Amino acid sequence: MINASNIAEINEQFQNLEPRHILQEVLNEYPHAAISFSGAEDVALVVMAKKIRPDIRVFTLDTGRLHPETYRFIELVREQYALDIEFLYPDTEAVQALTREKGLFSFYRDGHEQCCGIRKTEPLRRKLASVDAWITGQRKDQSPTRTNVPIAQIDTSFAGPGKTLLKFNPFANWRSKDVWDYIRMFELPYNPLHDRGFISIGCEPCTKAVGPNQHEREGRWWWEEATAKECGLHALNIE
Repeated sequence: MINASNIAEINEQFQNLEPRHILQEVLNEYPHAAISFSGAEDVALVVMAKKIRPDIRVFTLDTGRLHPETYRFIELVREQYALDIEFLYPDTEAVQALTREKGLFSFYRDGHEQCCGIRKTEPLRRKLASVDAWITGQRKDQSPTRTNVPIAQIDTSFAGPGKTLLKFNPFANWRSKDVWDYIRMFELPYNPLHDRGFISIGCEPCTKAVGPNQHEREGRWWWEEATAKECGLHALNIE
């Protein structure tokens, strides 16, 4: 049994398992766990989970500022794999208040926390209030803030009052190469932005292509310090 009381033991056991076996264990225990799909390499996570459990619950955050390529890619994945993807949207009044007061690009001046809080964190908080577990595609090699990401953890950032929320990162020990080997092996669709130098893909104003030998997260919020490059979805990484 996987629960908060034995999460350390479960995390240790998962260290020697491949992601598909981890997903099998998690989805057997939490069949209604919500799977996060960002429109990037998470396609590997979604397809792997779909093979295990055809009725998986998948959600994606539509911030209103994604690349056109990302929207088309998400729709392609939805149709090709017959996925019931739930789109999460920010509160309209909160977005209007922010843009009325600070304009459309305040994050370049003030940092990304407020905009991400409205467009990403709060919609995610509403979603996670309805589940006991969620699954992400985080990897340790993605950024300085993720080097200690465990496979299984208690998510204290999004758990509601009196509720325990578990978070699973089956790809934590995989490298980028492992994910792309899986994508190519099974000929999965992927966001065409990857072919143009975009590795880590988020909102259009806050994402750019990276050059040779640059780390993938250098293309995200490039005007900020590297150890601050989390949008609030994975606040546990920098607590």
